[in-house]
Amino acid sequence: MGPLKSSLLSSEVQNVPKQSVISSSLNRVFGLNSSSPRIWKSRLSWRIATVVFLTILVTQFVILLLQVREHELKLLNDVREVGRSAITSVIEDAPGLFETPITKHKAESIIGSTIIDGFNIYSPKDFMLLGTYGKPISVLEINKDKLSHTHRSNDGRAYEVIYRANDLRKPYIVAARLNSQNVKPAVGSYIKQSILIMLILSTLVTTVLMIALGHWLLEPILFMRTNLIAARNNPENPKIPDSPYNTKDEIGESISIAQELIRQNAENMQQVRAAAEDKIHKLAFYDQLTGLPNRTLFSQKLMELAFTQGEKTPKRLAVVTLDLDHFKDINDSMGHNVGDAILRGVGKRLRSALPDQSVVARAGEDEFAITVPLNVGINTSREVAEKVSDIIRSKPFKVFNENFQVRTSIGVATYPDDGSDPSIVLKNADIALNRAKEEGRDRISEYSEDFDRAVQQRFQLLRDLRDALDNEELTVFYQPQFDLRKGTIIGAEALIRWWKKDNSKEGSTFISPGEFIPIAEQSGLIVPIGAWVMKEACRTAKKWYDAGKDIRIAVNVSGAQFYQADLVDLTKNVLKETGVKPHLLELEVTESVFMDDISVAVETLKELHELGVELAIDDFGTGYSSLSYLRQFNIDRLKIDQSFIRNALTNNDDAAIAKTIINLGHSLNLQVIAEGVETSDHERFLLAEGCDEVQGFRYSKPVPKDEFWEFVENYNGSLDSFKA
Repeated sequence: MGPLKSSLLSSEVQNVPKQSVISSSLNRVFGLNSSSPRIWKSRLSWRIATVVFLTILVTQFVILLLQVREHELKLLNDVREVGRSAITSVIEDAPGLFETPITKHKAESIIGSTIIDGFNIYSPKDFMLLGTYGKPISVLEINKDKLSHTHRSNDGRAYEVIYRANDLRKPYIVAARLNSQNVKPAVGSYIKQSILIMLILSTLVTTVLMIALGHWLLEPILFMRTNLIAARNNPENPKIPDSPYNTKDEIGESISIAQELIRQNAENMQQVRAAAEDKIHKLAFYDQLTGLPNRTLFSQKLMELAFTQGEKTPKRLAVVTLDLDHFKDINDSMGHNVGDAILRGVGKRLRSALPDQSVVARAGEDEFAITVPLNVGINTSREVAEKVSDIIRSKPFKVFNENFQVRTSIGVATYPDDGSDPSIVLKNADIALNRAKEEGRDRISEYSEDFDRAVQQRFQLLRDLRDALDNEELTVFYQPQFDLRKGTIIGAEALIRWWKKDNSKEGSTFISPGEFIPIAEQSGLIVPIGAWVMKEACRTAKKWYDAGKDIRIAVNVSGAQFYQADLVDLTKNVLKETGVKPHLLELEVTESVFMDDISVAVETLKELHELGVELAIDDFGTGYSSLSYLRQFNIDRLKIDQSFIRNALTNNDDAAIAKTIINLGHSLNLQVIAEGVETSDHERFLLAEGCDEVQGFRYSKPVPKDEFWEFVENYNGSLDSFKA
């Protein structure tokens, strides 16, 4: 192709500005570097930017698709116009009607120097071919329908067009083959430059839009997000700066509202925390019923009073603990509402009557603790205790129009006389209180070191008893029971015995049941001890039964066993494990245990009776039983307490009680057994009154099972054989 071809095509299709020029111009005009770096670190910003960029790009791409064909047609039209100009310049008037108007020399000249590769020339009227030059044309014959026809080769290198007489301004028609090989690259270049411009414009528009959005929307959102993160990390005291945004628009107003809510939330949380801490403090250190300090706070205040700074001499303090006597009876008989009212009344009366510098606390269910500095007005702890007793005794407590006269047991200790540590002094006051209750209640007991030793001895005895149970050092003795009329041995009472191992010459020391049983009951150890005794007794009864002796064994059941343990299941399991006949086991329960919870007692006795075991009320007459309840109990036997039998011959009241119990038992179709029979006179008295069964030292003391079996084997069947 010649220079004319290149220059013509270049001037027509390569006229788009360069990328660098556009980019730099846009940067100068719009200042793209002014956007905040925070915007471009935001995921939200990138999402928005991506959506905007792609939207603009796709839109421009669709437009480009529509423009590419138009641009290509324009380029082809330019090629057609170049060819027309070249042909027009060489057409002359033909000398004859059927002769060509273009000489061969001129035809070769324009074919060699222009984009024309070949052409045919026709007469305008009859479309007669007048001449053919250069490369052949695909259309040789033309007519009126083909005058607007164009054809482009498959490779795009040739473009065939028809010039009419009007196009040439000559009375001829020319079909020309034009060189269009530069059109396709020009279209490609146009597409590339358009795409580049599209990318630049998309980037530019996106950036400008993001700067605007960043300033008006994204930066405020990021600012709000920073505020919310600060509120989340430290909700009670969030570090949030003042908003720089105008509250007159929606975003600025939203930020202002959010900050206000954050501050309000912080204030609310601070108030809630303060209220919760105050509530927790009250729950931890104050009694909810009386509003008085509890034992924990009392101990702290006692420490503070004892170790007051700046005192030249140690401050002396009276420490008093008190317990309301028989308060449980008030709760059980009158209800907890009455009991609670009395507790509140006691606390209020003590607080108002004692000196301001004193501390009054509720230390337990019905226990109060008081400390008062000893000074000229009150010289001794005893005086404080007497004052406290007078405060409570001064007048009855009126609850629901009823008067309740309350008595109290009081324990007293003095700091630092009774201990250099205030907590020890408080413990010593508790020890003195326990001594006051043991001595009969309604009294004041001052601490003595002997009390502490006694307490330590009790704890040591409890530890030794637990070891004895674990090491199987306990044993069971048996005391025979007789049919008073027939003289036959009908049973035995199982009684626990303990020889505590020590370093004495004998190797052990006998511990009286009266000494260790109360400790076992207070500690709850009586439950496993009672279970062990029941199993041991049932094994023994089974052994005797297999040897031909039908001897019932009575086992004592404590209140703790009756209510705390599952007595029915325990009994059922023991009967199954030992294989003993149920009628050979008798359970003895004191009447006071039954009265603790009548409904539970009735149901338990019913279930035990269904097992087939015998049931007896032990120590009958020493407690309080309502006859209406007694009729509901599924029992087999009443056991007269030995105190009535021992004094029946010398005390008419005891004799009358014994007679009444016998008559009562028979009227209820119950057997009656008397314990504590020591002489033949006791025996005759009971026989005369119709008592059914007896046991006591007249016949035998409690003995080990082997000695008991020997006693049974040697017994001749007559009570007269025993010494008077």
